[in-house]
Amino acid sequence: MTGTVSEEYVDTASRPSALRITDLRVANLHGVPFRSSIIRIDTNQGLVGYGEVRDQASASYALTLKSRLLGENPCNVDKLFRKIKQFGFHGRQGGGVSGVEMALTDLAGKAYGVPAYALLGGRFRDTVRCYADTPSVPDPREMGARLLERKARGFTMLKMDVGIDLLWDVPGAVIAPPGAREDTTTMHPFAGIQVTAAGVARLAEYVDTVRSVVGYDVALAADHFGHIALDSCIRIGRALEPFTLAWIEDLIPWQFTDQWRQLTEAVAVPTCTGEDIYLLDGFRPLLDAGAIRVVHPDPATSGGIAETKRIGDYAQERGIAMALHLAASPVATMACVHLAAATENFLALEHHAADVPFWNELVTGLPDPLIRDGHIAVPGAPGLGFGDIDEELFRRQLDPRDPVFFAETSHWDHETSHDRLWS
Repeated sequence: MTGTVSEEYVDTASRPSALRITDLRVANLHGVPFRSSIIRIDTNQGLVGYGEVRDQASASYALTLKSRLLGENPCNVDKLFRKIKQFGFHGRQGGGVSGVEMALTDLAGKAYGVPAYALLGGRFRDTVRCYADTPSVPDPREMGARLLERKARGFTMLKMDVGIDLLWDVPGAVIAPPGAREDTTTMHPFAGIQVTAAGVARLAEYVDTVRSVVGYDVALAADHFGHIALDSCIRIGRALEPFTLAWIEDLIPWQFTDQWRQLTEAVAVPTCTGEDIYLLDGFRPLLDAGAIRVVHPDPATSGGIAETKRIGDYAQERGIAMALHLAASPVATMACVHLAAATENFLALEHHAADVPFWNELVTGLPDPLIRDGHIAVPGAPGLGFGDIDEELFRRQLDPRDPVFFAETSHWDHETSHDRLWS
């Protein structure tokens, strides 16, 4: 046999060059841990790829991309990402593009028979460290007990909320204009809320008590400080220095690069933000200014798997570590596992579903429990590495406000516009 290869020796389960997208559908879930839409992309060869729209985002952010994907080869992940990325934006609006990119990467890995991390250049680690986010309560000893339960499960990193929600009912702790407690739409510098010396001391006392319960042999981060201005943030950050926190998160809206730089230079606690930023271009100002110590993209907003790796690599060149924000089902979680495995400066991946007992069972083909001793083993199976979804469990968790289970979406097939961004 000369100049030809017999298909007797070739895996013909998939022909990557002939693979084409034939459909895109969604299933709307809730309680996984929040509301999420799971994307399913179908192909002409029977391969299916899964992704996830960011928690509490609209499924329409993904569905509007369908007409731009039909007939395309999903293995051309970068080409398609460049085609659709104009339809994403910061916050939840990045959820459609990001979830579709996850599904495309899942398909490409399955078509080529390799795990997703191999498409990113290989892996730096065999397991991915997770940190457990834990809802806070007013009593710091009860909070410490909640965190101890996570620690007993093997988590070596934890996160809690520390902020003005603990202070509103404490006399003399907060100065605020009328209606400020109910206002969630005014950005921090404009809310007019100040934390007094008594309030700062109360927060420091709270963290001190929690630390006395959980100990100093576990990493502990803090989030949800409230819509307070820079000066209050600096005073709180300084007061929390003795407790060796892993980071203080999202004290200021990410858009205010110079304020982040001022905060970072003023406190000896790592500063962290990024969960609502879309694409590397959105992160550049913060990273170029050295305005934060930890960059914290949510891959379900930041652009999916490959784009978030680019963010991590860019941060690494500037001496900045990358943690991953996430509140998702195992679908997006496994996308993040491959991303984390392939990114050298990775710190930890958020796990927000420690109190969801069925969470592990939403997909098949993974270890049970998936998280062991606070880590997820990086799978070697193709694509995102899980077998399939558990359809029965998905149906039980459909969002009652819009209980769609991969219903047909042909009404999105012919969505058209002149998409070019230049003349």
